Amino acid sequence: MSLSEQQPALTFEHVSKLYETAESEARSVLDDLSFRVETGRTVAIVGRSGSGKSTLLNLASGIDVPTTGEVSLFGQTLSALSDEARTLLRRDRVGLIFQFFHLIQHLSVRDNIALPAMISDEKPKAFDNRVDRLLDRVGLLDRAGDPVQKLSGGEMQRVAICRALLMDPKLLLADEPTGNLDDENGDRVMELMLSLAREEGMTLVYVTHSREFAELADDVWEIHGGRIEHSVKRTAQSGTAKP
Repeated sequence: MSLSEQQPALTFEHVSKLYETAESEARSVLDDLSFRVETGRTVAIVGRSGSGKSTLLNLASGIDVPTTGEVSLFGQTLSALSDEARTLLRRDRVGLIFQFFHLIQHLSVRDNIALPAMISDEKPKAFDNRVDRLLDRVGLLDRAGDPVQKLSGGEMQRVAICRALLMDPKLLLADEPTGNLDDENGDRVMELMLSLAREEGMTLVYVTHSREFAELADDVWEIHGGRIEHSVKRTAQSGTAKP
């Protein structure tokens, strides 16, 4: 599948998302949301719990589908794809980082990072150099053979970042990547994530409760009641995001 990177990395066009409640009433999470994120930008999304931040990322990755409206990745409309095609697109082009690391505890650091290659029927050995480079970049090359259960929380999140970057994604989505870490580890993980995204030329969209961490992005968007109500461009750079 060929995706044009001249297109915006991510586009929402009049996207709404409703969920049925136990009382069979529809609850609106996102309401007629339209924006685009240009390729290479870093966007932080802030907002209260329940404002729709995580739902936005789930729609952006194709994990979930909107009730109405269209989501596109690099010009490819996700609704035009089958479930299998969306899964392949997410595997090949999107990296995901979560608050809870979702690592397999009995596997080694190296095997956890190589897991996307194993799942995609690629030969993990073909990614050995990539794994080593990523581990070296995050300061964990000497822990490659250790079970991840022996790592600290900050180290686990660094492994999760490496795993997300293994397949060289063009879009990186992170949902509260420092939310389960103390301040010191949170600072280090955020710095690494931003640095790696920029070094590898990726577009990065991350959700955070931290205003301090949000200020590190090119653009800061505030979501409230399912809508982006405030946008601040942090840097003067061509190809600004347009909510």
